[in-house]
Amino acid sequence: MIMIRGKRRFAVAVILLSTTSPPLLGQDQYILSAQDKWENTKETDPTTPQGQLAVARRTLAEGDFERAEHLASIWIEHNKADPHIPDAYLIRADALKSQESYYEALFDYEFVARGFPGSEAFVAALQREFEIARIFARGKKRKLWGMRILDASDEAEELLIRVQERLPGSRLAEQAAMELADFYYSRRQMALAVDMYSIFIENYPDSRWLTKARVRLIGAHLATFKGPEFDISGLRKARAKLTELQAIEPATAREIGAEGIINRIDESNASKLLQNAQWYWKVNDPIAAEITIRRLIKKYPRSQSAIKGINLMREILPSLPQSIRDQAPDYEAFYKSDKSQMSSEKEESSKTVLANGEEK
Repeated sequence: MIMIRGKRRFAVAVILLSTTSPPLLGQDQYILSAQDKWENTKETDPTTPQGQLAVARRTLAEGDFERAEHLASIWIEHNKADPHIPDAYLIRADALKSQESYYEALFDYEFVARGFPGSEAFVAALQREFEIARIFARGKKRKLWGMRILDASDEAEELLIRVQERLPGSRLAEQAAMELADFYYSRRQMALAVDMYSIFIENYPDSRWLTKARVRLIGAHLATFKGPEFDISGLRKARAKLTELQAIEPATAREIGAEGIINRIDESNASKLLQNAQWYWKVNDPIAAEITIRRLIKKYPRSQSAIKGINLMREILPSLPQSIRDQAPDYEAFYKSDKSQMSSEKEESSKTVLANGEEK
């Protein structure tokens, strides 16, 4: 292998690159002469379609967006059958996007995405669509009569879905998936957020956003819970995900207070069972009420709802058939035992606080 040193390393690398890679559309080519001067070997002819498109591209790069849009439009009008037509649409769309005419730019990006999936402009068009989708998803409105007053959330959602469909498994699709999940989460569309974060975790198990997706999924599950009188399946799923997080990411679980959240979930689940028991007792079904309270005490013995359930059993027991009463647990003994244990724990907690000097 020949080692190249000094200033000529870069020059030789450029020469090698120019001999192995085709020139970009309308781009001038330079070589290094024997006098160490760059010489143009292929000047762009401004009278050719390639030269005219190169001028439009250069105008865009220089920041003259209105003129670049105008030049690209003229080129498109006179060169509809030219194989470089997707590049022209991309230039015009970029010029519109740079002028913050996002919605108008999307028509040209879509022309490229739908009609030229094999072109180099295809991926660039999808990247720009993703950028516009993110702008819309984060609150930017569409223009109407020169004022930004139209909600663009539907466009954001559609674009983020399209990017994933058109480039599945890509880094861009991964970004779009996370953006869409966050979009649902920020808009409190928690059922959709649950679906999207679940899809993200399944499709991108090595993503740098995996921890975020797991935590957000738990939050979305919890947010679907509206109260003990409603469906509690979201709480069950959140508890399962919290337990899973404790196993695979214990540090993250501690950081978000997973143990405390699990305890609150258990209390909510217990409250749901207590409400069911109270309803059965209200409709004069003491047997169903007793069975429900029995389940409550067995599953959540340390909950406040369990204590309330035992108090309710004092009313229910006299209404039960003798055969049921004979098979029922000793609720009073349970109540005394639990009350004694809670008192002992409270006393132990007070001693710990005093030992730490937090109380006098």
